[in-house]
Amino acid sequence: EEAVSRDKLPRHWMADFFTAHVTLEAQDNTHAIERYEALLARWPRSPYVQSQLALAKYNLREFDEAQTIFEGLLSADPYRLDHIDTYSNILFVKEQKRALSTLAHTCVSIDKYRPEACCVIGNYFSLKGAHEKAVLYFRRALKLDAHFLSAWTLMGHEFVELKNTAAAVDAYRHAVEINPKDYRAWYGLGQTYEILQMSYYALFYYRKATALRPYDARMWCAMAGCYKQLGRTQEAIQCYTRAVKNDDSEGVALQELAKLYKEEGNKLQAAHYYSEMLKQREDMSGPETQDALLFLANFHKSSGQLAEAQHYCSRLLDLGGPEKEAAKALLRDISSTRQQCSQHGTSASASHHPTSAAASEL
Repeated sequence: EEAVSRDKLPRHWMADFFTAHVTLEAQDNTHAIERYEALLARWPRSPYVQSQLALAKYNLREFDEAQTIFEGLLSADPYRLDHIDTYSNILFVKEQKRALSTLAHTCVSIDKYRPEACCVIGNYFSLKGAHEKAVLYFRRALKLDAHFLSAWTLMGHEFVELKNTAAAVDAYRHAVEINPKDYRAWYGLGQTYEILQMSYYALFYYRKATALRPYDARMWCAMAGCYKQLGRTQEAIQCYTRAVKNDDSEGVALQELAKLYKEEGNKLQAAHYYSEMLKQREDMSGPETQDALLFLANFHKSSGQLAEAQHYCSRLLDLGGPEKEAAKALLRDISSTRQQCSQHGTSASASHHPTSAAASEL
């Protein structure tokens, strides 16, 4: 975008289309949305502008908004198959099997020899768990267009599911050769080498993906996982911290930071991240939640914050599980500690007021 601003483009509406396209290609999706929304105000019925806006929102994982735009495009022009594979990706992620099935039938009835249609069918079979059939249709898409980027990347995902790591690496490498800015292929290569327990290779490819998507928490979490496997705790902590700053909606980074700080013996930071994790997962009741509650109960008890410790113990009792007995024992300790404190307080007040004690004896 800086290079575009340095070049003196003519003041023409086509220059606006060019800068918007460059911004989207550079994965600067937030600014791309702003530019395409401005273009949409001038060309409200343009399918191209609407589809590019949907792509930008898809890149930011704003799936609901992107889906709404794609559905509007389909209703306006039912025979339009441009970027229909991206729409099928959204339905796949949201696990809308019926909608994906309907879309696949529609694509076949319009033009079954379009690579986009083959990718839609491949996504449908992948969602059903029929990964061999999915690979067949992705191969068919590549026979129709050997440079169809989406098919290479999706086929790589299917080979990962089939545990065929060599074929997955080959597919992802083809995708990277076609478009070196495709972060999904770099990320897929990282995942594949991580499966092969080749952490240094995985780290190299995750770095490539992170350079393309520095605002994506998943990239930072993946890189942190590699550092963790390599025993480089400080680098892992730095990466997980970056993931938290980039809105880690899944809560993986908070949980891992709490564990790493706990292992490092930094109880204060561990307690901070465990409490942040619980705020994010208020309605969840897995083993990670129970571990967090037990740690926080012990931490606040040792810090003398008995009310907070009792609160976390009560939450543990509500959840049940193996930590329930530990919570009961902690509550008994808290109760006895309070009794001791009250007794010490009474004896201390008696020693400070000898005249009142003497008066009571008289």
